[in-house]
Amino acid sequence: MSRLKDRYNKEIRETLLKKFGYKNVNIVPKLEKVIVNSCSGDCVTNGKVVDSIVSDLTAITGQKPVIARAKKSEAGFKLRAGQAIGAAVTLRGDRMYEFIDRLISIALPRVRDFRGVSRKSFDGKGNYTLGIKEQIIFPEIDYDKIDKVRGLNITVVTSAKNNDEGRELLTQFGMPFKK
Repeated sequence: MSRLKDRYNKEIRETLLKKFGYKNVNIVPKLEKVIVNSCSGDCVTNGKVVDSIVSDLTAITGQKPVIARAKKSEAGFKLRAGQAIGAAVTLRGDRMYEFIDRLISIALPRVRDFRGVSRKSFDGKGNYTLGIKEQIIFPEIDYDKIDKVRGLNITVVTSAKNNDEGRELLTQFGMPFKK
């Protein structure tokens, strides 16, 4: 079991229980899943780019991604329906906690001029979305072997009912929000 999951079960749950005054321990917000995805416009002209995205996501998450395909054709982008344009991974359980731990403690501090992540990226239901401009902040990515620097979208889905509960849950996990 991961260190972050142990901490949630022992400390974080109790802190949230006291702060929000829940009557039942099962109502306390928790992490449900983390979705990591990456798409690139280069996939339209070069099919090998998808393989590169898949290998990067596999290295970062430790799980094989699902290839995202275009739903309909778009002539302006030279895109055909069914063409591969990116990949996504959904993490749950121990892998999710390990990924969040690596993101907070290792990857985010490696971002240039990092001053914290935005407090405004919540969706109204306690879910948080974070955009990363470079996949090379993760130590699993070998800088010499990448063909191009690409971005990632990371969505943290929680069982929180509103943004305040979701923000407090992520703060307890150690997410470095801007002051």
